[in-house]
Amino acid sequence: MKVTEVPEVAGAFLFEPTPHTDERGFFCRTFDAEVVRSVGLDPGAFVQDSVSRSVRGVLRGLHLRSGAGEAKLVRCSYGRIFDVVVDLRPDSPTYLGRAFFELSGETQATVYVPAGCAHGFQALTGTADTSYRIDRPHDPAEDVTIAFDDPDLAIPWPLPAASTSRRDREAPSLAEVLKQKES
Repeated sequence: MKVTEVPEVAGAFLFEPTPHTDERGFFCRTFDAEVVRSVGLDPGAFVQDSVSRSVRGVLRGLHLRSGAGEAKLVRCSYGRIFDVVVDLRPDSPTYLGRAFFELSGETQATVYVPAGCAHGFQALTGTADTSYRIDRPHDPAEDVTIAFDDPDLAIPWPLPAASTSRRDREAPSLAEVLKQKES
């Protein structure tokens, strides 16, 4: 498994497995505790696995957690997604840095999103299953959402947003979220 640091977001990593393909399909390791440990992450810290299924054009995000935040490993297990990570850690050398990835079921690549970073994605295929391995149990009281179409972030979503949740449609701008955080 190849691991690459993401220069736009300090502490983020891209894990790229090597799928073994034959006439039956493929097999690959999507999580390896030793590889995760080799980049300074604690593989035992991940306590919850979740999956979402989206149809083409569905946009989810931008989401993060308040308080101690939430680190996660994100992988598209089926289909393809356009994945986004935004660094919102004021003390980070890449504060407000943005990183974009195309994750797919073919490659099974995984992005590590550090705590304090916002995350979102858009489904690029008819069906896209996205898997998350999260380092804290979910607490809805800590949910923070930022407008996916915030002009200050200028995220180049590849498709029009076919569908979003009410929470995502009504999300405040990044400037509003940062102002709330200060008070």
